[in-house]
Amino acid sequence: MISTAIRVARVGSAAELAAAALMMLGFPCVMLAALVPSVYAFAAAAAVTYLADHYLHRKGSYLVNRLGKVRAGLSIRFLVRQLLLVLLLARVGLTDHLVFYGATACFIAFYGLQAPHGALVTLIRNRRRMPVATRNVDLASRIRIPDAPPRRLLHRSAEKMLHLDLPAVAGVLVAAATTRALYAYLGIAATLGLGILYVLALVPYVRGRKVPPRAETVLAAVDDWLRAYQPQTVLYFSGSRDSAYQVNMWLETMEQLDTRPLIILRERVILSNLAPTTVPVICVPGGVHLMNMDLSSVRVALYAANVGKNIHMLRVPTMKHVFIGHGDSDKLASVNPFSKVYDEVWTAGRAGRDRYAIADVGVRDDDIAEVGRPQLAPIQTWQGVPEDRIPTVLYAPTWEGWDDNPGNTSILLAGENIVRKLVQADPPVRVLYKPHPFTGTRSAQAKAAHQRIIALVEKAAAARAADPRFTAGTADQAATRAQAKTELVRIEARLAALAGRGGEKRDEAEATRDGLLDVARHEETARLRAEWNEAYWRSFGSWQHRVITGAEPRLYDCFNVSDAMVSDISSVVSDFIASGKPYAVTDSAELGAEEFKRNNTAVRAAVILSNSAAELGELLAAVRDPAADPLAGERAELKQYLLGPDEPTSIEQFNTAVADLALKAETRNVGQATRAAGGTAETALANAVPGQRMASAGETDGVTAG
Repeated sequence: MISTAIRVARVGSAAELAAAALMMLGFPCVMLAALVPSVYAFAAAAAVTYLADHYLHRKGSYLVNRLGKVRAGLSIRFLVRQLLLVLLLARVGLTDHLVFYGATACFIAFYGLQAPHGALVTLIRNRRRMPVATRNVDLASRIRIPDAPPRRLLHRSAEKMLHLDLPAVAGVLVAAATTRALYAYLGIAATLGLGILYVLALVPYVRGRKVPPRAETVLAAVDDWLRAYQPQTVLYFSGSRDSAYQVNMWLETMEQLDTRPLIILRERVILSNLAPTTVPVICVPGGVHLMNMDLSSVRVALYAANVGKNIHMLRVPTMKHVFIGHGDSDKLASVNPFSKVYDEVWTAGRAGRDRYAIADVGVRDDDIAEVGRPQLAPIQTWQGVPEDRIPTVLYAPTWEGWDDNPGNTSILLAGENIVRKLVQADPPVRVLYKPHPFTGTRSAQAKAAHQRIIALVEKAAAARAADPRFTAGTADQAATRAQAKTELVRIEARLAALAGRGGEKRDEAEATRDGLLDVARHEETARLRAEWNEAYWRSFGSWQHRVITGAEPRLYDCFNVSDAMVSDISSVVSDFIASGKPYAVTDSAELGAEEFKRNNTAVRAAVILSNSAAELGELLAAVRDPAADPLAGERAELKQYLLGPDEPTSIEQFNTAVADLALKAETRNVGQATRAAGGTAETALANAVPGQRMASAGETDGVTAG
């Protein structure tokens, strides 16, 4: 019942639910105490509302943040409490007393202070929001970016300002209870004095040298840096907060390019969720700012997602545009007709090329290049199950997608059957459940099934922990696990210290100014993350089932500790094939094994599961006896077909493709310059092509409209 209430109220815990209930019940109690009247009951009920309100704000509760939509926002709640206090004074017979008039005037004046306070806070935040935010770009030597105001001034500023009414409220209540007016006057003076001081403390940050430079100055500094750096290859990305993983997967590849790389993002939320990288990063939210940015040295632009804002970069003819995607699978998204707007489409292997040919969506075969998957380098090749542990099977389903296609995910129809058969397998196996991060974000049914699967895994884990077949004689292992847990605490503390270095100065302007990566710290972080991953797997028994959500451990780390995988049609399957391990794919739409294989290249060497998961025994048999694995040869052939050859390495193939396309871009640009210089009839056509920078706002508008 409590869990249902938590879900309906959209709060994070029972404590939040209790605080919300106390706050909502507290205000009627405050009103009742004012009407009775009872000063002490009023003080107690008011204290409850103050504390509950503060707790919910500190927790960032969804419920309390939505109260503003029903005319019960933060300011209104404080105002109502103050008005009820005035009512209490009237009910106790103080309407002719100076305390009554002083309290009324105080609350009116205090409410009036909210306007300049809110205006100043908004102005400061807007002025410190940069037109272009950067990382690993040296702007500090080009422009002056002042320190941010102290965090205590801006963090939850509205709540802090409103809580300054506490001295007045407390003083008036004491005066009402004791008839000593001095307490009321002292409280009123304290509230108004503190409110005025808070407003005055904000004023210096909207004038003089404490204000960041204007947008034009910042953009000019970025252009100056671009002319000095001369980027040659750009990774361009736009998307929502949840899609940050799509750009993060390409960061290591960008760091290994032979050309000068640059990452261009379009949303601030992506920048805040970007993983650490040594590559320069520029976040340009404004389309006009991007279109006027000096990218004349760029010859290759890489796109990880098909989104509308790509048009702002695609319009530039001096560079070649390439769709590299964020995964390689047989999903329809991998053959999106939009892909024909790019100069080239890069796929991992021959399968991607054939996929476009079969789909016939307008992408020419000559415009496709096979470059492998550089991200798959960390995936280890399977050497069989070690004798000292039971096999591990990873269940890594994809999410429900944007439509209700039954083939999107196995979670809805097959997930519970798969997990149930795995945890009940005999001989036993260990189950790792790592769902897609979007699971349950669109479909309530998928979210419910996901929760049931978690419950299945956790119940089986608890039963196994009490089973002497697994726990007997594990004293030494227990010591190892305890040591690993200690290491995890140490590593996490150090990672937190590295991530938090620099104190609280993390607003956008300061982050841009101080955003040069500390290479030594970056390398230490990478080393610590590798140590964390190794300690994580040692921190629990090799027989223990596990639910794994969040960014760590990464999917590929789960690949490396698993001996087999069950998944759906997604890039996860194509990536897992790099390991050479047995795998199964669920035919959730129930097409039938032959039709399913005909439609989906990546499952040609897979065990095909129906929604009943009755075929799981075939997968487990292949894991237990690799010599009798009937699909081993087919997996090796499919690996090369999907992912390309092992030699040259994928990063070498990728760098070669970048160099070849850059040469094509340069050849095109030289040809255009030659025709323009020749004064031939083609000059008019050359001049008609929009240049890198717009000469006027009218031209910019024309390009945007086109």
